[in-house]
Amino acid sequence: MIQILPTRSSIWNPSLSGACLEIMEFKRSQLSSLGQCSLYLKFEYNWLQKGRALVSRTFSYACQRPRQYPTGKKPGMYPQNVDLPPVLPKKKKKPYPIPFKEIQRAARKDKKLAERGIEKPLHPPKNGLHVPDLIPVAYEVLDAWKVLIRGLAQLLHVIPVYGCSECSEVHVAQTGHHILECKGPSALNVMVYIHGIPAVVELCIQAGVDIPEYPSRQRTKPIRMIGKKVIDRGGYVEEPKPWRSVDSSSSSIVDLDTCGASGQFPPPPLEDVPSIAQETMNAHEIVRSGVTKLMGKYTVKACGYCSEHQWRDGKHGWQNATVAEVFPPNYVWHVQDPKGPPLRGALKRFYGKSPAVVEVCMQAGAQIPNRYKPMMRLDIIVPESEEANLVA
Repeated sequence: MIQILPTRSSIWNPSLSGACLEIMEFKRSQLSSLGQCSLYLKFEYNWLQKGRALVSRTFSYACQRPRQYPTGKKPGMYPQNVDLPPVLPKKKKKPYPIPFKEIQRAARKDKKLAERGIEKPLHPPKNGLHVPDLIPVAYEVLDAWKVLIRGLAQLLHVIPVYGCSECSEVHVAQTGHHILECKGPSALNVMVYIHGIPAVVELCIQAGVDIPEYPSRQRTKPIRMIGKKVIDRGGYVEEPKPWRSVDSSSSSIVDLDTCGASGQFPPPPLEDVPSIAQETMNAHEIVRSGVTKLMGKYTVKACGYCSEHQWRDGKHGWQNATVAEVFPPNYVWHVQDPKGPPLRGALKRFYGKSPAVVEVCMQAGAQIPNRYKPMMRLDIIVPESEEANLVA
């Protein structure tokens, strides 16, 4: 946007007969209908004869330039079709979410401070205190988690979901598919449960949620460190009393646990299925977004080998976890017609995928966020098997 001239200014000042072109001052509000324009000019045209204006006309000029976006895409726009992240080879360790050079750089910085005897600056939650702004987020995630568990338990009475007896793959449709992709027995993801508690629930507890059945210690003073040496462990509030036994029938425990949830909630009326599906879909997005915010501050560790079936004699290789490890999407094949014929391996490249929860909710009548549509390949028409070879 060019600066507005404070006063009118003549391009030239004739002393005899001629024409004079002047740039006039104007306010943006005067051209409110052109609010998207990036360049405004207003001119006054005078025909002069011996210093007197015989003809005077005024006209405006506005130029609208296309807005440039750094990524080349408008906000909220998604590509037409996308592929899922590539599956890493089983014999390789998972990559670090944080570049290893950045980890080394931070370690060298801490070492230099320790050598100079300077206390390491620690901010919540690394100093043992909660992040105040994230406590409401943790409660919101936990409430949405309860809605998600209850909604899925009800929808599974209506939407058929099949699981492979030899691997962890599931399929959301009236029948199983015919795509040969069984990976055989695999280990469970270590981040799904921590001591019997879903990882999402454990994260919320560490972020400040108070659940009587799962007490946790809270500090009143921050931890102080020089290098790796703790010089002050801070203070604690009164030690929580150990919970004698966790009653599995307790309402708060049932609402948080995924195991056996379908047996805890009865089938819903058919007319309520679409609304339950939408509530479940919304809860899924709240949990995913909230977990992302919490993990931006609270550290969660995952083994870099377990999910790749490398046990290393029982030794874990701990590294920072990703959101997908704490809240796994569990991608499944998207079925455009759940009551149609089973998916076939010959047409595999025409099918899309989506997180299992999203697929269940969509088949139950929920509107899904646009961010999932590219990976589902909704705009691709699946050809007949004999036509597949003719498609470029």
